[in-house]
Amino acid sequence: MQPSVSQALVVLSGGQDSTTCLYWALDQFGVGAVEALTFDYGQRHRIEIDCAIKIAARAGVPQTVLPINTFTALGGNALTDAGIAVQSGVDAQTQLPNTFVPGRNLIFLTLAAAFAYPRAIHHLVTGVAQTDYSGYPDCRQATLQALEQTLQLGMACDLTIHAPLMFKSKAETVLMARDLGAWPALADTHTCYHGQQPPCGECPACVLRAKGFAEAGLADPLVARFHSSPS
Repeated sequence: MQPSVSQALVVLSGGQDSTTCLYWALDQFGVGAVEALTFDYGQRHRIEIDCAIKIAARAGVPQTVLPINTFTALGGNALTDAGIAVQSGVDAQTQLPNTFVPGRNLIFLTLAAAFAYPRAIHHLVTGVAQTDYSGYPDCRQATLQALEQTLQLGMACDLTIHAPLMFKSKAETVLMARDLGAWPALADTHTCYHGQQPPCGECPACVLRAKGFAEAGLADPLVARFHSSPS
């Protein structure tokens, strides 16, 4: 395969954080030097993929949707297993939310690195954050640092993982999205764990998102989009 003209590959889920990171990458690496990779991993709410496609098209970046259905086969969490309802709080045994998909970010970034390798892309961008997150251990800085080193060694390549939101609160992420010009794209994002549009406003993801916009003192473009639509 011929090397890509892109310098950076953004893991784009269709959510608020990865969308913000897409615009961060465009700001850092320039228009024409960024592409997106979206994973079809058997998530219950296919709307995420539709949103990611709209967002990539709006931003004018090439996008690949990569099918990986292993997580559906593994099951055991509320994001891939239709028999498990989203719950607030954490599991008494694991001390993690039941929306935690074990290994998801590790697998995503490993596959992203494998995708980037033959295209000579040396920068991976992900929207994970440990400051204002749901308790997922694969969103921590230490996890990403260890994975980056593993990928560099395992693929014998110069590879950097960027996590621009790692130490930002949701409010800071909202302000960052505004400043980077991602505001219109946020209207196309999806966060709700129940897969609803307009968002349910009650699941942990919706509550965290709403908290961020409230603390930033700004209206959520996604919510405004539905409120302004004719009935």
